[in-house]
Amino acid sequence: MPRYRLIIEYDGRPYRGFQAQDGLPSVQVSIERAVEAFCGETLRVHAAGRTDTGVHATGQVIHVDLAKAWRPEVVRDALNAHLRPQPIVVLDAQAAPDDWHARFSATGRRYLYRILNRRAPPALDQGRVWHVAKPLDAKAMHEAAQALVGHHDFTTFRHIHCQAKSPEKTLDVVRVSRERDEVALVFEARSFLHRQVRSLTGSIVEVGIGRWTAGDLKAALEARDRAACGPVAPADGLYLTGVDYAPNASK
Repeated sequence: MPRYRLIIEYDGRPYRGFQAQDGLPSVQVSIERAVEAFCGETLRVHAAGRTDTGVHATGQVIHVDLAKAWRPEVVRDALNAHLRPQPIVVLDAQAAPDDWHARFSATGRRYLYRILNRRAPPALDQGRVWHVAKPLDAKAMHEAAQALVGHHDFTTFRHIHCQAKSPEKTLDVVRVSRERDEVALVFEARSFLHRQVRSLTGSIVEVGIGRWTAGDLKAALEARDRAACGPVAPADGLYLTGVDYAPNASK
């Protein structure tokens, strides 16, 4: 069966996450229904990451196996036609090798967390940013966050219902920057724990506000205790922005 690799973007607000759940709206089910409307096939799509309720994506990667070989652009356009008016769009479609897997072939994932840092709340970006009214010191946030880079036990920043076998992960990049009223946090790793990015973001913001020092953030990491985590950032500002694959794999 021909396999197709799709890059998709979506607004996560109407959905209870990417993964299918009985009786609840999900990105996965919406795409599967679009596939059925397009070619009459009932099947399961596979994603690089299972984003939570309200989390967005600009570079989610999925794969789907179809019975018939279609031109990739036909698959893209047909799915987009059947997804309207939902806030899910297929940006790109490519043929992929039979042994390529959207999740298991991935070598890295990138997330962006957007914070609107001003007194006035958002008008156009409601539900798409975390509004923090208190001034944030982005430089202090960036410097403190470097203690999180590397291989660590991230128990402190792991949701209690996380199903990962180990709390140990290697965080390759944490970058904090400011552009006018927006503070952006970028996280890069091969894989992440459940709600790890939102947990890290909330604690890094504690440094930006001035309630925590860089030492407090490092101590929270080293505590290996969920109770040491700062407030968890809301889903609103989180985006899966890209997934990396080996050069000889389908990109």
